[in-house]
Amino acid sequence: MRQRLPALLARHWRQLALLFVGVLLPLWLFADLVDDLFREGGFAWDRTVLAWYAARRTPALTGVAYALAWLGGVWGLPVLVAVVFGFLLRAGARAQAFFLIYAVAGAVALNGLAKGLFQRPRPTGLGALVQEPGFSFPSGHAMSNMAFGFALVLIFRYSRVAWPLAVLGGLWGVAVGASRNYLGVHYPSDVIAGFAASVAWVTGLYLILVRRWPVLRRAPEESAPARGE
Repeated sequence: MRQRLPALLARHWRQLALLFVGVLLPLWLFADLVDDLFREGGFAWDRTVLAWYAARRTPALTGVAYALAWLGGVWGLPVLVAVVFGFLLRAGARAQAFFLIYAVAGAVALNGLAKGLFQRPRPTGLGALVQEPGFSFPSGHAMSNMAFGFALVLIFRYSRVAWPLAVLGGLWGVAVGASRNYLGVHYPSDVIAGFAASVAWVTGLYLILVRRWPVLRRAPEESAPARGE
């Protein structure tokens, strides 16, 4: 592979920085416009949706929500990413493997910066099932897991398993985000904003990298480097 990923990222750092800011800016504008609402408990529909989830809790659904919180959290998601990363490397799909890492890592970095800027308090008074540290907007679980799922969609878009993985990737991101509302630790607007930011980040990252690294357009099973690459 003539152009290694570190060199590619170094060459396009300005575009990547602009993309990072371009994703963060709409979040900042939205949060600034609704700052009073954020600090007074969110939108009316935020609390209505959380109350709807709370009224439908069952032991079985709660168990599923706890499992999704763990699998999509700081202990589970890195393992899932590492497993897929290793699989892609073994398949010779080095570009796809590192695209996945940068997609998820960028979403995590964006989320950490956004939380520090907006400092939206977490939901209160609706019987959250777990206590989470830090701020609420946007949802870290929603951002990182949607980045993971959407990156898989783009990586396997030309593969024989494109449609099943597209469905599974989308469902995974949505399920983890919904579990945060079910557990009462995030407002729905936190989750929706996290989804939107992740899709924008991963799409922009893909469009920047694929121009100089066209191997990203190949299915992973077709990406083993040919002699001389």
